[in-house]
Amino acid sequence: MASASAILAGLYLAVGAGTVVGWMTAMRVKMTAMPQMVSLFNGMGGACAAIISIVEYHSHPDGDAMYLLVVFLGLIIGSISFSGSMVAFGKLDEKIKDFSAKWLTIFNLLLLGVIICVLVVAVSSPAIFGPSVLWILLLLSLLYGVLFVMPIGGADMPVVISLLNSLTGMAAAFGGFLYHNQVMLTGGILVGSAGTILTVLMCKAMNRSLLNVIIGSFGGGGTAAGAATGDQVVKEINLTDAAILCAYASKVCIVPGYGLAVAQAQHICHDLEKQLENKGVEVYYAIHPVAGRMPGHMNVLLAEADVPYPKLVEMEDANGMMNSTDVVIVVGANDVVNPSAKDDPGSPIYGMPVIEVWDAKNIIVMKRSMRSGYAGIENPLFFHSKTKMLFGDAKETLQKLVGEVKMT
Repeated sequence: MASASAILAGLYLAVGAGTVVGWMTAMRVKMTAMPQMVSLFNGMGGACAAIISIVEYHSHPDGDAMYLLVVFLGLIIGSISFSGSMVAFGKLDEKIKDFSAKWLTIFNLLLLGVIICVLVVAVSSPAIFGPSVLWILLLLSLLYGVLFVMPIGGADMPVVISLLNSLTGMAAAFGGFLYHNQVMLTGGILVGSAGTILTVLMCKAMNRSLLNVIIGSFGGGGTAAGAATGDQVVKEINLTDAAILCAYASKVCIVPGYGLAVAQAQHICHDLEKQLENKGVEVYYAIHPVAGRMPGHMNVLLAEADVPYPKLVEMEDANGMMNSTDVVIVVGANDVVNPSAKDDPGSPIYGMPVIEVWDAKNIIVMKRSMRSGYAGIENPLFFHSKTKMLFGDAKETLQKLVGEVKMT
């Protein structure tokens, strides 16, 4: 009885400690670091599922084939999710650089084949490997998780995060199956299925297959063939002219990107929207499905600033509205407005649907510098005849622009 009470006390202590640490972490994290936090927490979920499989294997080493299959699948998927999420965390935090090579893709496929072969043998003939199979699968899966995410390019990271999230849900569902826990099983299935659906939808939005995302290393740091050349000129615009252009427009579109999140400028952006509407200007936001670093990143940012949801227009609808838009303000976005995706077959992002801002009458691009985006490629939009650059920190520049609009 005392032993049971000690175990229960330990469980409560662990739950309490985890709750405090999780709450403190979530409260302190900046919105710009939200993708990293999502990857970290997702990795912890995968690690928990893998640990459950290890514990259950040692508790029931003589389980039947179906039981062993569930244990090993939970271990494999959970380990891949853990190590892959840790690499994704490092890449999102810019501590790990992309590494892509043709041999790595072949090696990953071979490694995955080895994992499957070991799994089949371990389930059909447990005596061949014995208890050591657990550690063999663990090490192979951890290695595969690292190598699987390592070559994925920046433009694909939101898809990868969604995929890893679905893997964690699947691993949790296997844990629920082992414990006959309906809540854990149902929760894992919901997370896994929702993550899978979201992954498929995002791939569709990018006009690519999931296999192409995983193997293709989309946006891994190449240079678009139609990028900047020495004779191209950047045209700048000052705050006063930008304010006049926006204030006397009939329709203005704002395209948010990761730079908006970095500057924490979503509230000021909303202020600009309200000031323009006070002058009779119609304002809407064009939302790209993979803008930012995680699925729905821009939606979360703008919702935090109390931007009305009807003003958030999805990419396909926004593209249909560009011809009637007088001014497009691109705030910190880069790859999602790159025309190379439409007209340059040599570009790493060719074929990816983008927001076609060049169809509008005027384009104002707000950036700190001419630095390339997360996909690591140049953007010819900066040199477009309709484009004018407004350099500076997004938050500070938007604050000044709001002040100029008020006085216009």
